[in-house]
Amino acid sequence: VGGYFGGRLAAAGHDVTFLARGAHLDAIRANGLVVTSVVGDFTVQPAQATDDIASIGPVDVVLLAVKTWQLPPVLAALPTLIGPDTAVVTTQNGVEAPAQVAAAVGRETVLPGIAKLFVHIDGPGRVTHAGGPGSLAVDEWSATAGSPSERVVRIRQAIIDSGATSPVPEDIWAELWSKMLFVVPFGSLGAALDATIGELRTEPSSRLLLEAAMREVEALARARGIRLPDSVVAGTMAYVDDQPAAGTTTLQRDLLEDRPSELDAWTGAVVRLAAASGVAVPLHRLLLEVLTGRHPRALPR
Repeated sequence: VGGYFGGRLAAAGHDVTFLARGAHLDAIRANGLVVTSVVGDFTVQPAQATDDIASIGPVDVVLLAVKTWQLPPVLAALPTLIGPDTAVVTTQNGVEAPAQVAAAVGRETVLPGIAKLFVHIDGPGRVTHAGGPGSLAVDEWSATAGSPSERVVRIRQAIIDSGATSPVPEDIWAELWSKMLFVVPFGSLGAALDATIGELRTEPSSRLLLEAAMREVEALARARGIRLPDSVVAGTMAYVDDQPAAGTTTLQRDLLEDRPSELDAWTGAVVRLAAASGVAVPLHRLLLEVLTGRHPRALPR
């Protein structure tokens, strides 16, 4: 996510510094950042990249694109990037990251964001965008409909000028929960069944499970006061039907390859928040139990 959107911004002439490590950093320094995309390939060369966050200094915008389990060490170092007008855009899946970031840098600094695309690292210094809208929506924490702040307008325009899209959300929190309603059932079911999105939506039994899991997230969101559209599940299933058939989530890939995963921030968060809200989510409880049993490294210890 950071490579794709940061790469587009850099290619469009913005001053972008990438934080990377190890072989990824070495490849970017040697060959630039190579992005292969269904909407056009490009290379950022030379690309500014470092593994020393303190060397960068205060910036205008931080695009926070690490996975949720990688947040703690990043949040400890994040204040070195923060000046009086800095905005931090969160892109993590789930609904808890904005508050976690706000605890480190202050709520006024955080712009909740929603990235929608299928993208993965395809080797050191290489990012592949395989499909999806390729969009990044951002807004203020407490946005006024129809009256975006000046910094949000600037960021949206920069994203659009880079060749990506930045839709204007009516309610950023409803959008975050709507994405959670899509990605958590898809990710956990895909991992449990070792299935692509095409397989999940085609097999009648797994399609029913996918929709049932979405309805559990919908019930939880409404219990927590989130104003989701009445047709959110139907609309999300239609979105599922439009995605590339071979699509999988990072959660599924990480679990199946025995890497640390975002299971706690996805399925774990649904179970955790449901318990606090008095909402029954039996399918998510079962999926969490199955996936943690199969993949002992899935949850933080």
